[in-house]
Amino acid sequence: MEEIQDFTIIDENKIIDVVMTAGRILLESGAETYRVEDTMARIATSYGLENTHSFVTSTAIIFSLNDRTNTRLIRIDERTTDLEKISLTNQISRKIANNELSIDEAKSELIHLHHAALQFPFWLKVLAAAIASACFLPMFGGKQAEVIPSFIAGGTGYLTMSFVHNTIRIKFFTEFISSLIIATIATISVNFFIGVNLSLITIASVMPLVPGVLITNAIRDLMAGQLLAGISKGVEAALTAFAIGAGVAIVLLLS
Repeated sequence: MEEIQDFTIIDENKIIDVVMTAGRILLESGAETYRVEDTMARIATSYGLENTHSFVTSTAIIFSLNDRTNTRLIRIDERTTDLEKISLTNQISRKIANNELSIDEAKSELIHLHHAALQFPFWLKVLAAAIASACFLPMFGGKQAEVIPSFIAGGTGYLTMSFVHNTIRIKFFTEFISSLIIATIATISVNFFIGVNLSLITIASVMPLVPGVLITNAIRDLMAGQLLAGISKGVEAALTAFAIGAGVAIVLLLS
């Protein structure tokens, strides 16, 4: 009887490992809070454990199976947007729900996915930000001659954001410095007659910094009843927008 009980506890610990790893991948990749909790519950249910308890915020995951197991806590320090990891985690979750993966297989796949580097190369991200900024300009009614300043300002702003974040790791300060650099480049281009409309160049160039996914997730979490997570994400998005606006405003006041 003692051996059966120990075997059950070991299995439950493995299930917690699988559930927590899946939740961590989703939350670090930018998934909505309700999606993280739903996926964790579905995985636990698929392995035969009902009435599990999970609590997810933007910075932490708390999970417990029952009163016989210890409650687990994972602190989330870094969050990004990685839709491919979210999609692959959902695929693994569906395989678990269809009884296609054992606990050990699911744990192995999730650990491999967690450590996988699926992001695009850094130079490609900078190029994409520059191209996106240049493409936003015509949408806002800018002239063809202003595409180049927007291209340069958008790419430089994203490059600055990544560099400052890796150095200081204060999120809102990175957006502030990046928008400061973007507005400075836009102002210089207008002063040297490369561009005409300072506002359009600046607006188009800061678009890659705008927290669009964060705003969407905040609204979606609020609609799903995740009030704490929705409000915290909404405040984070508002502070990010304020940091971007403050950086631009300082340059405009000094120019």
